[in-house]
Amino acid sequence: MTIQIQKPEKTAPERPLRRSSRYRALLRGKNRPVWEEDPNPLGLVIKGVALLLIVVTVLFPLYTVVLTSLSTQADITRSGGLVTVPGGLSFSAYSQILSGGIVTRATIVSIGITTVGTVLSTTVSVLAAYGLSRPGSFAHRPVLFIFLITMFFGAGMIPTYLLVSNLGLIDSYWSLILPGAVSAFNVLILRAFFMGIDRSITDAARIDGAGDWRILGQIVLPMSKAVVAVVALFYGVGYWNAFFNAMLYINDNAKWPLQLVLRSYVLQGVTLPGSGVGQVDVDDGAVTGLPVKMAVMVLAIIPILVVYPLVQRHFTKGVIFGAIKG
Repeated sequence: MTIQIQKPEKTAPERPLRRSSRYRALLRGKNRPVWEEDPNPLGLVIKGVALLLIVVTVLFPLYTVVLTSLSTQADITRSGGLVTVPGGLSFSAYSQILSGGIVTRATIVSIGITTVGTVLSTTVSVLAAYGLSRPGSFAHRPVLFIFLITMFFGAGMIPTYLLVSNLGLIDSYWSLILPGAVSAFNVLILRAFFMGIDRSITDAARIDGAGDWRILGQIVLPMSKAVVAVVALFYGVGYWNAFFNAMLYINDNAKWPLQLVLRSYVLQGVTLPGSGVGQVDVDDGAVTGLPVKMAVMVLAIIPILVVYPLVQRHFTKGVIFGAIKG
C-alpha cells in the first residue's frame, strides 16, 4: 500500500497592499476623529487662506504703526491719521525722541532693569527649583507648599506698598525688580524639568565626588538649556512690559522706564517735560505728536522682536517637556 503525499499547490505571492490614503484610513478605523484625517486639496487651500488672513491681521497693525512713525507731516495730513500707503519717509520722529531727554533715559532704564531683573530672577528660580527637585532637600515639602500658596493668594497692593516703603525702596530701581523677582509658576516649570532628568546620571556624578553645585552647573543646566531659556524669556518680557510698579513706587520722572513713558504720552497724551516729545514746531519741519507716539511704540516693541526669535525654538520643547515630566 502506497501513500501519496500531495504537494501543496503553488500560489502566486500575495501582492502587498499599497499604502494609499484609503488603506491608511482602513487601518486607523472608522472612529478616527475628523481633524486627524489627511486633509484633501480643498482643506489645504482653506488652511492656507486662514493662516494668511491671521498673518495679515497680526502684521497689518504693526505695519501701520511703523509706517506712520516714518511718515512726513504731509503724509499724516493727507491720510487724516494713521498712514497705510507709503509716501515720503522721514526719521524725524526717531531723532526727536532719541536726541536726549526722558525717552532716551527711559530706554536705558528699561534695558538695565530688564537685564538685571532677568539674570537675578532666572538665577534664583533655578536654585530654588533645583533644591525643590531633590526629595531629600531641607524642608522640601513646607517650602514647596509655600510656593504653591503664593500662586493662589497674594498680599495685595497696600501691604506690598507698605513693605516696599518700609524697606526704603521708594524711588529706587530695586522696587521695580525685587517685588516680582520670583514667579512660583516658573519655579514649578523648572522643578518639573529637573525631576525629569534621569537620577542615575546625578547619582553617578555624586559617586565620583561631585557636589550639588557641580552637579547643577555641569550636568543639570547643560541638559536644561531649553527650559531655562524659556523661563528667562518669561522674566525678560515681564520686566520689559511692566509699568504698574513704576506708577506706584517711582515718583521721579527721570527714573521712569520706557513703558511708563509710553503709557503717559501715548495713552494719556501728557507732554513729557524735558524730552521735546509733544512739542510741535511746524516751521522747523518737526513732526506732530502722532508719528512721535508711533515711534515710541516701535521703540518699545523692537527688543522683544529681536530677542523672541532667538528663544522661540526652545519655547515648545521647554514648556511642554517640563510640564509633562512634572
